Amino acid sequence: MSRQSVAANRASYAAGPSAANSAAANAKFLEKKKEFDAVSALHRASALYLQRIEGLAADVETMADAGQIHGEVLEQWPRMFQILNLFLASRDSSALGVDAEPSPAPELGERLVRIPLAALQGDVEETSRK
Repeated sequence: MSRQSVAANRASYAAGPSAANSAAANAKFLEKKKEFDAVSALHRASALYLQRIEGLAADVETMADAGQIHGEVLEQWPRMFQILNLFLASRDSSALGVDAEPSPAPELGERLVRIPLAALQGDVEETSRK
């Protein structure tokens, strides 16, 4: 034979003055849970923000390295034009059959280079449409 539970017939211990304490504790618990959830969300957002900033820092370092290399290349252009001018001068003098010394190097910036901007801008517009 099975015996019936007497728990249903017992008076609740939660009733009475301790019920107010329990409700206050429950409200405090819910408040702390909301606070914990907010701090957790802030922590996740901060971690994501940190990842983005680190990615930007890596991009900036790459651009700084590229700028330094670009500067080194630009630094070599005047010397390259000087060498080309010496070559052209020696070619011209050998074509004339004159054994003269090559003319002194012209001033920097004497040779102009034309860049087809319209064609470059058309290429940029085509790639931006894709």
